[in-house]
Amino acid sequence: MRATFKFHGGVHPPTHKTESTRTPIALAALPSKLVIPLHQHVGTLAKPVVQIGERVLKGQLIGKPEGRLSSAVHAPTSGTVSAIDMQLVAHHSGLPDLCVTLIPDGRDEWIEHGGVDYKQTAHSDLRHLLRQAGVVGLGGAVFPSDIKAYANKHKIKTMVLNGAECEPYITCDDMLMRERAGDILRGAEVLRELLYAEEVLVGIEDNKPEAIAAMRRAVIDGKHAHVRVIAVPTVYPSGGAKQLIRILTGIEVAAGVRSTEMGVQCFNVATAYCAWRAIAHGEPLLSRIVTVTGNVERAQNFEVLLGTPVDELVAQAGARPDTDKHIMGGPMMGVQLPAATVGITKAANCIIASSPALFPPPKPALPCIRCTRCAEVCPADLQPQDLHWFAKSNNFGKAQEFHLFDCIECGACAYVCPSNIPLVNFYRYAKSEIWAREQESQAAEVARERHEYRQLRIEREKQEKAEKLAQKEKAAAAAKAVADAAQAQIVTPPDPNADPDDTMQLRIDAALARAKEQAAASKPQNTEALTPQQQAEIAEADARRAQAHEMALSDAERKNE
Repeated sequence: MRATFKFHGGVHPPTHKTESTRTPIALAALPSKLVIPLHQHVGTLAKPVVQIGERVLKGQLIGKPEGRLSSAVHAPTSGTVSAIDMQLVAHHSGLPDLCVTLIPDGRDEWIEHGGVDYKQTAHSDLRHLLRQAGVVGLGGAVFPSDIKAYANKHKIKTMVLNGAECEPYITCDDMLMRERAGDILRGAEVLRELLYAEEVLVGIEDNKPEAIAAMRRAVIDGKHAHVRVIAVPTVYPSGGAKQLIRILTGIEVAAGVRSTEMGVQCFNVATAYCAWRAIAHGEPLLSRIVTVTGNVERAQNFEVLLGTPVDELVAQAGARPDTDKHIMGGPMMGVQLPAATVGITKAANCIIASSPALFPPPKPALPCIRCTRCAEVCPADLQPQDLHWFAKSNNFGKAQEFHLFDCIECGACAYVCPSNIPLVNFYRYAKSEIWAREQESQAAEVARERHEYRQLRIEREKQEKAEKLAQKEKAAAAAKAVADAAQAQIVTPPDPNADPDDTMQLRIDAALARAKEQAAASKPQNTEALTPQQQAEIAEADARRAQAHEMALSDAERKNE
């Protein structure tokens, strides 16, 4: 039996998991419409590639990934695009984002699709398939999996498969492991191959005995020699990536260091399952398992099409009339939804119907008494009380010195605070302010660089104009000198004894001298990078001019004779 390790802090809130694990995963009914956000991943918004009124098929691309850090979005079923506009989305900001509204036609017609043999396919092609299938982290971070599955310059020894699911109420991963363990492990093998990892460690909290047993059976049946299923102690937040890595490997990922630098990469079990469906069957990420629980008649897990309105989904679990709000995620780190009509996204692992009886209004916050309980339970080993004071006083520089951005916003500090201080809200505020100021600073730096470049360009243009003007003035002065000399010769009283032909020759010589001076002072334009045809034409013109010049000289010589 493999030894496990401990991380600092942690709490033991009531789990409330048994309510939604009494029945198997159910297929959610087809909704009246699907509101599909085009930004369901970390990185750049997907670009819409469909038009209003267009009929699309299940699995058809509706949002093309833009840039390196992005992911595709697809039609979860067949139907007609009714709108492409800004709508409220499942985000704690409460702001709208670009969405595609799809009206299902009930036919559920697929595009042509098929899988590949991952052992016979190049790794770059497999990563491209994950990107085009829209596979992202389904544990909540929604980071594009094609990027995480690239080892780059770091040698990955251990791949961690996260099945801890530590937050209360959420049981979607538990039920997925019970019912689809084989496909999870097949997906894990694909990801392990992409990373060249030596082993896969599956971490599952010990309050999920059925899931542990199912995964261990799948390991034996599938002969996955590189995989070990490990039961870890039930403590929140053991499902955090750094915390689970610490429990399973003993490696403590330091602040500012990525786990890949320590030879470890972490994926959620649902991500591995979707990766297998994408590679082996050619199925894009169109649905996910969602726990519907809280103030409902029948708490249960559903396989839900992305974009399904929350109110229509909760109605299938028997929504109670005193429900006053909905929470996406768990009660510790979840997001209160701005409206019940927002669509389910790839990040929506759980929907909790809330009521005043289930989640009473928070008590008024009292002054901090410096009890240090928050520091004792902080899994990142921070000083939450100091971070609270720095955030409250807008001393963001000090907050960063105390490693504000190492906070994973798990809510353990606020859970144990006897003064009922909403600590995580202060940390989120401080982070948002720092990000905003950094963006302003970057924008100011870009504006400064653009201004300096413009000034340099103006100075360069002035210098070029001055040089051209000086050349013109020099040429004009030379021409004037020649003209003055010729004029002097003309106005000089002719010698009465001089031969008229000699006087004419002098005038011709003066004109030729002026022409030579003008030719010497002028520089041909646009003579660089000439084609062979242009060079031939120029040579021909020069030959004609030389011939005319010789003829003129010959005529002058004959006259002199």
